[in-house]
Amino acid sequence: MYKTPCSRLTGVWKCLPRDGLVGVSVQQKLIANAARSHMSARSLIQLCRKNQAEWITFQHLCFLKRQYVKSSSGLGQRARPKQEHVASVLDDRDDSVVSQVQQIPALKPEPGTVVPPCDPVEPEAARTARLEARQWKELKVEYSDLPGIYARLSKLKLTALVVTTAAAGYAMAPVPFDPVTFLMASVGTGLSSCTANSINQYFEVPFDSNMNRTKNRPLVRGQISPLHAVSFALACGIPGLTLLTLGVNPLTGFLGALNIFLYTCCYTPLKRLSITNTWVGAVVGAIPPVMGWTAATGSLDPGALLLGGFLFSWQFPHFNALSWNLREDYSCGGYRMMSVTHPGLCKRVALRHSVGLIGLSALGPVLDVTTWTFPLVSLPINLYISYLAFRFYHYGDRQNARNLFFCSLWHLPMLLLLALTCKKSRVPQDKAAVAPSTPSLAL
Repeated sequence: MYKTPCSRLTGVWKCLPRDGLVGVSVQQKLIANAARSHMSARSLIQLCRKNQAEWITFQHLCFLKRQYVKSSSGLGQRARPKQEHVASVLDDRDDSVVSQVQQIPALKPEPGTVVPPCDPVEPEAARTARLEARQWKELKVEYSDLPGIYARLSKLKLTALVVTTAAAGYAMAPVPFDPVTFLMASVGTGLSSCTANSINQYFEVPFDSNMNRTKNRPLVRGQISPLHAVSFALACGIPGLTLLTLGVNPLTGFLGALNIFLYTCCYTPLKRLSITNTWVGAVVGAIPPVMGWTAATGSLDPGALLLGGFLFSWQFPHFNALSWNLREDYSCGGYRMMSVTHPGLCKRVALRHSVGLIGLSALGPVLDVTTWTFPLVSLPINLYISYLAFRFYHYGDRQNARNLFFCSLWHLPMLLLLALTCKKSRVPQDKAAVAPSTPSLAL
């Protein structure tokens, strides 16, 4: 970096011994200075202990500014002096240097030309409008727009899926069909789902604003106020839980309240804390078919747990494949998903639960819920989703994740429909009691 004249190097060379034993002379000098270096090290430690405020830190070394000065003997180096005040430098300047500068005459425009101003002044009204456009503010919404806003706030598609699975659980129950109870159970489950989804969006406004998938939600865009969203959630939750508790039975109402609690108070905060949020969300999705079963029977039977197991296992290939292509969004939102923090585990869990659907289908006739034809007729679709999950596990690319996700969209309705067609027929107890007594009366 710095050049040293050859004369200095020759001077150093002349100081070295002529006998060639350079190492011996250097060793003798090091031994002679050992005691002195020991004392200097001890004094340096004592100095550092006493005057810690005067230590030379790394920042002092980094911000030390130097300048090169060219002299006749060669290139040297000296520290740049610190300027005390700008005025002192200006006062000490040499007027002779200023006098040597020639002023450039101003250019006069030709007659008839309009010269625009160099620095146009922005009007105050335009500046205020520009600043207000950059600020967040609540949008003015007409009353005709409220149904669409409520549909997005309650996640209408997800709510429709929840109601469909609850209806499947009611239809699979081994009891006669009651239209009034079925209607109250469906409406109450849908209103509970709207409540949970609205509260979820209320809590996730600052995180949804960082994601492309959720940045157009009503609360993020300011189409409705947070108080409006909470009021809508209460307006859906209170009558929904009342219908489930008083109109159906207390067990179904308890499951509906538990589902709202798990989704809003457990799943929502866990999304930013741990990957266990996926398992908690799977439990939330598995409760609606159980609610449909309990609405029909009033009790928790093995058949209700089997339907809940279907939904629990199905959600892992469905959601893991969906979140795989949304890893950038979830990372920007600060969500700890398996696809972001544990991509290998994300693929393994999707494959594991896809294969698990085959075993759950085989439990249908064992638990006396379906006939033995159900494992056979559901085997092709279960094998197909397992094959797509294996490809997703093996390759781990966007295309295979997309194929698995779209397969899961039709796999669940098809699986529930096959289970309903293979439902085991039940003979009512009153008819079963009358049947053996008929021959005795004839005798």
